[in-house]
Amino acid sequence: MHGPITDPIEPRRGPRTGPRVLQRWSASDFAKNGRFIQDMAGPIFALLAPKPGERILDLGCGDGMLTAEIEAAGADVLGVDTSEELLAVARMKGLSVNIVDAHALDYVKEFDAVFSNAALHWMQAPDLVIEGVARALRPGGRFIGELGCHGNVAAIATALRAVLKARGGDPEQAVRWYFPTMEEYGALLSDHGFAVREMAVVPRSTPLKAEMEGWLRTFCRFFFDRFEEPERSDVLADVLELLKPSLCDTEGRWTVNHIRLRFSAERSPSE
Repeated sequence: MHGPITDPIEPRRGPRTGPRVLQRWSASDFAKNGRFIQDMAGPIFALLAPKPGERILDLGCGDGMLTAEIEAAGADVLGVDTSEELLAVARMKGLSVNIVDAHALDYVKEFDAVFSNAALHWMQAPDLVIEGVARALRPGGRFIGELGCHGNVAAIATALRAVLKARGGDPEQAVRWYFPTMEEYGALLSDHGFAVREMAVVPRSTPLKAEMEGWLRTFCRFFFDRFEEPERSDVLADVLELLKPSLCDTEGRWTVNHIRLRFSAERSPSE
C-alpha cells in the first residue's frame, strides 16, 4: 500500500499572504549540490557586465553567491528571494537582501539592471514577474537572465511524472518548473516593452560532483515532500532507478542535461 500523496507547499499569493513558495530550501544542501550554478555563471555574468555605481536587483538571489560577485564589481546590489533560509546565508556574507515575491515587485524605476540566474523557471506566472521587472527598471535599464528552456532536465521530469503516476498521483502535477521556448519568452519580453538584444538556447551537460540523490533532494524537494517516510525513500530509489541508464555512466558518474535560455533585454530609454 502506498501512503497518501500530500502537497504541503501550495504556492501562496500576494503581499498579504506572503510570497509564493514552490518548495522549501536547505541552505546546506544548496551549498553542497548547487555550486555548479556559480561555477557555470561566467557567460551570464559577462552579459550583465556590472559597473561601479550601478543599482542592480538580483532576482532570486538564493544564498547570494552571485550577489557577492556583483557587489565586488562595485555595483550597489539588492538581492531578493522567497527563501528565508538561503537569505540568512546571504546576510552572513554582509549582503543587502530582502524576502520578496518576484510576482509582486513594487519597485518603481529604482534599478539600472535586473539580473536573474537559475531562478526565473521557479516563477510560474512570468507575465507578473516581467511586468514587475519592467516597472522596477529605469529608462534604458537592462534585464539580464538565464533560466531553464523547453526540454531542460527532460529525463528527470519524465522520471518524476512516471513515479508519481505509478503511485496513484496525477503526473501533470509532478513538476513545478516553468521552462518556456525561446519564442515564448521573447514574446513575453516584447509584450512588456522590452527590446530583446540577445537571446540564445544553450544546451549544457553538467557533470555532478556529488551523487544524483543530492541533486534530487536539493532541486526536487517539492516533489519528494509529497510523500511521508518511509515511502519517500522508496520513491527516491524508484526515480534513481529510472534515471541511471541515461544519466549515469559505467564509472558511476552522474550528469544532468540542462538546456538554458540566456537573454539580454532593454527598456526603452524614453520611458
